[in-house]
Amino acid sequence: MESLILSKFTLTSALGCGLKELEQALFNQRPGLKPCDLEFADINAYIGRVDEIEDSPVVDRLKKYDCRNNRLAQLALQQDDFEQTVEDAKIRYGPERIGLFLGTSTSGILETESAYSHRDPVTGELPESFRYKETHNNFSVADFVQKYLKLEGPAMVISTACSSSAKVFAEASRFIQSGLCDAAIVGGADSLCLTTLYGFSSLELVSAQPCRPADKDRNGLSVGEAGGFALLEKPENGNFKNQISLLGYGESSDAYHMTTPEPEGSGMVQSMQMALKYSRLNPDQISYINLHGTATRTNDSAEDKAVSEIFGSSVPCSSTKGWTGHTLGAAGIAETILCAICLQKNLILGSLNTRVIDPDFRSNIILKNRTEKLTHALSNSFGFGGNNCSLIFGVHS
Repeated sequence: MESLILSKFTLTSALGCGLKELEQALFNQRPGLKPCDLEFADINAYIGRVDEIEDSPVVDRLKKYDCRNNRLAQLALQQDDFEQTVEDAKIRYGPERIGLFLGTSTSGILETESAYSHRDPVTGELPESFRYKETHNNFSVADFVQKYLKLEGPAMVISTACSSSAKVFAEASRFIQSGLCDAAIVGGADSLCLTTLYGFSSLELVSAQPCRPADKDRNGLSVGEAGGFALLEKPENGNFKNQISLLGYGESSDAYHMTTPEPEGSGMVQSMQMALKYSRLNPDQISYINLHGTATRTNDSAEDKAVSEIFGSSVPCSSTKGWTGHTLGAAGIAETILCAICLQKNLILGSLNTRVIDPDFRSNIILKNRTEKLTHALSNSFGFGGNNCSLIFGVHS
């Protein structure tokens, strides 16, 4: 595939709003996880919460879209001059030639949860103020962002659980290469809600402590929320020297089980091998792997088998979910941006909270931050139902 430049990107998560706060947290090794303090959730767990959401309603002209998920998307768009970058791109390409490809898992389902808790006790009718199309509907976030940025090009939302905002890179690449748009905004948002907090808890996958990816005593994930965006452009359309580029993607659907990965990681192997093929790279050319690394027993084990099958025990690997929590449908864009920072700063992030690596693991899990020259980074995002996606990034020369 032809490479694409991430000419601008931004991330808002439990580590902070925008790249400055994100980098400060990373270099100071300040985690974003804390005990659940949500008014609407009574659960013994650590979460990755964005505190600013409650005080950040959407703009008045789009107030019918107001919900936690769209607030998170708007908050992310307002960081790092991303909106101005989009305005400049609209002048270069035209608003009708910029595509929008976003990922989310549960969208604004919190609005529906709230509506059901306030339904009429006699008729069961939902409150008149409830707006499913503008809030809960999966397309809501793309509809909101497209109107917020005043774009007119192709727009879609991908919802494949935890691989959602990784797969948007593949879809955007296909649209650009086929001539359906000249540039694309990719990313997504996923926000905290009862469905994910109580749902994962019912599966006994939520830890009462900060999650510990790859730890021998790991006992579950920490649910987080995040919103992030990147502008993708063709290399020939600007001076992008030393900027981050998407070199390859790989996708697979092993459909082994609704919630459990195939134990040997066969689908994960397929997505990583495809990403290597499309990027025209060999395994020994990858400098760092950002693992999906949820800190659940089965996921971490399957991914370790898949990674070590291809890369052996030499390539440094880590999971960043101990920093941000598992941001579900936003994990792909969040970890893409973390990989981009790693490439820019020659930084390998440690697997925060992990104390003793599972003795059965064969991959090279890094526990502490370290600086090291990086050339290419691979990011894995693996979702329920075997929806796997791997992305490879490098620095444009």
